[in-house]
Amino acid sequence: MPGPGFCGLSRLRVFPSVFVVAALLGLLPVLRSHGLQNTVTSKVSTMGLYIGPGEGDVTSAPPEVGHEVHSMTNHSSTSHKKIRKLFPVLDLDYHHVQTPFEISLWILLACLMKLGFHVIPTLSSIVPESCLLIVVGLLVGGLIKGVGESPPLLQSEIFFLFLLPPIILDAGYFLPLRPFTENLGTILIFAVVGTLWNAFFIGGLMYAVCKVGGPQINEIGLLENLLFGSIISAVDPVAVLAVFEEIHINELLHILVFGESLLNDAVTVVLYHLFEEFSGFPQVTLRDIVLGFLSFFVVSLGGLFVGVIYGIVAAFTSRFTSHIRVIEPLFVFLYSYMAYLSSEIFHLSGIMALIACGVIMRPYVEANISHKSHTTIKYFLKMWSSVSETLIFIFLGVSTVAGSHHWNWTFVISTLLFCLIARVLGVLGLTWFINKFRIVKLTPKDQFIIAYGGLRGAIAFSLGYLLDTRHFPMRDLFLTAIITVIFFTVFVQGMTIRPLVDLLAVKKKQESKRSISEEIHTQFLDHLLTGIEDICGHYGHHHWKDKINRFNKKYIKKCLIAGERSNEPQLIAFYHKMERKQAIELVETGAMAKMPSPASAVSMQNIHPKATTARIMPKLSKDKEEEIRNILRNNLQKTRQRLKSYNRHTLVADPYEEAWNQMLLRRQRALQMEQKINNYLTVPSQTPESPTMNRARIGSDPLPYDPKPNSENLPIITIDPASPQSPESVDLVNEELKSKNPVPDEEDDAGLVMRPQEPSSPGTDDVFTPEPSDSPGTQRLLRCLSDPGPRPEPGEGEPFIPKGQ
Repeated sequence: MPGPGFCGLSRLRVFPSVFVVAALLGLLPVLRSHGLQNTVTSKVSTMGLYIGPGEGDVTSAPPEVGHEVHSMTNHSSTSHKKIRKLFPVLDLDYHHVQTPFEISLWILLACLMKLGFHVIPTLSSIVPESCLLIVVGLLVGGLIKGVGESPPLLQSEIFFLFLLPPIILDAGYFLPLRPFTENLGTILIFAVVGTLWNAFFIGGLMYAVCKVGGPQINEIGLLENLLFGSIISAVDPVAVLAVFEEIHINELLHILVFGESLLNDAVTVVLYHLFEEFSGFPQVTLRDIVLGFLSFFVVSLGGLFVGVIYGIVAAFTSRFTSHIRVIEPLFVFLYSYMAYLSSEIFHLSGIMALIACGVIMRPYVEANISHKSHTTIKYFLKMWSSVSETLIFIFLGVSTVAGSHHWNWTFVISTLLFCLIARVLGVLGLTWFINKFRIVKLTPKDQFIIAYGGLRGAIAFSLGYLLDTRHFPMRDLFLTAIITVIFFTVFVQGMTIRPLVDLLAVKKKQESKRSISEEIHTQFLDHLLTGIEDICGHYGHHHWKDKINRFNKKYIKKCLIAGERSNEPQLIAFYHKMERKQAIELVETGAMAKMPSPASAVSMQNIHPKATTARIMPKLSKDKEEEIRNILRNNLQKTRQRLKSYNRHTLVADPYEEAWNQMLLRRQRALQMEQKINNYLTVPSQTPESPTMNRARIGSDPLPYDPKPNSENLPIITIDPASPQSPESVDLVNEELKSKNPVPDEEDDAGLVMRPQEPSSPGTDDVFTPEPSDSPGTQRLLRCLSDPGPRPEPGEGEPFIPKGQ
């Protein structure tokens, strides 16, 4: 039996043991998950307690354990001789945090590379950012491989599930909707028809090259080449964004190339899965081809439908977030990502779903959420997409070093040449067809930029990496050719497109802030063009746009936007948005600090009081103010109300319309004939004067009308000032003949003989038929006769000193 000293010592040891047991009980679920249950049980059992099967079942120790404890108390001297493990002050467990630590390191490397690129302005003006990031990836991959480690590859699942969605969501959420919808037909033709043309053109020619290219590539069949053509033909949105945002190309070219890169995803996905499935079939039938053609509409329209559904749900959810503003941005990200994942479940177009979700939700979400949430969404999307884009290009370089390659000069060079030729021919042919229907034609410069901007990127590499080597044993050759095309388009075309844009003087994007005046004129022109289409009976995109806007304002806004903002006119909403943006810019630039505070403004008013008395305004009750506001909103802020639609099919025919048209035609012909006559006349017609004024002018100053001595061909006319005849009635033809054939003096003394002109015979033209009086001498004389001479000045002839002075 132990003594009292031992009992006191055992009490002191029991209390710390109880605390240790209580702490272990709290950590028991975590320890069980790591497989440490047996160790804890054995250690705790030595203290006199037993932990049962449940997490909180604590009972007395079983007999065996109690016996061991009793034996240990009897042999306390032997227990003191055992070596006790020291407490680990510092431990190393890298494998526990290896994955998140390496991810953080890669993101940090990407951000540092992006920061260093923009710190050096000379480098950023010559080399695109994507090229520099690929070079960094090549260096990092070579360094890792030189150390003896295996560099990480760009896994297709990581790319499609984590890296691509932020870039597409950022592009879809902030998509310029007006230029996109105005050029939607052109974008669809380039995205669908152009991608199909490139895929079949490259695949067919590569199949011919494989047949004559040598024994290494003779085994590649037609379906494999068509699959390779569908992978390499699609324009990459990541590469286009990275290059086109740096050169600041004009909005039309940017939306055409970028819209094509977004919408060709449906064609690429369909062709990829189609040829991948066909490669496993023993024989491809007509039924399989028809089903593959129908799958294009299912994939594209299905992804669009999924995105619209999630966008509407996101907008409806944001209507009830007024009491908890913190989670508003999270709904935007989650619903968009769920739309992408839901589309990928059914092999639909995830890119189409993300674009549709972002476009649909944005106007309603921004009307419901707070301004802080809007700022959070904007900057988080920009940050997320920028980091993803940087990681994609770095991992492209690393994967180039780490991956296995199979080089064949014939296959790789032929792929590069056929990609360039197919792009140029496709753009030229489709533009020739598109320009027949466009009002603003695509110029040769625009066509060159569109063809030159067809860049390939990580989407093609990831699709090639997904190929199964069991069905496609030449996958390494495909990946080598894809990487070569990516490097050529990103480095060569990406680096030379900026100087080519400057050399061709292509119009660049003009950064201008939208104003209220511009918004008013834009809405006015939209309504005007809609009315013109209604009158003409032509249902163009302005007509359908007006229909959609009316349906949106009447039904959808009331369901998806909370409060009075659902009835707020578009112009007023734009004005509030501009005011908010201007206030933020003032705060960011520090201009608000220069403005006087309310206290200082009051003090300045006390120092310099205004002499004018304030106008006394009548006080209105809140009900009266609300009534006036509703009257103004319902009557004055309506920009257009359609009361009755008119078109050319419902107009009543005017019985006098034909007669009016004939009269207008006759009047137009008379005006044209008069204009022709005026063009053929040499002497302008003067205002007729009375005969008395003409005789007085000639009698007062006959010298200006005397012929010059050097002019021998001019006829000499003698005019009697007392004669009642007018000089305008002088027959110049007779005077000219008289000068050539002198007549007797008796006829001269008789004065001027006036003879009436004979009427012209029918069928002759008085204006265009030349007469003998149209000689140069006659014209000069007529000009002299019609000249009234210099007019006297207002004060000429008056006495210097007026009378009476």
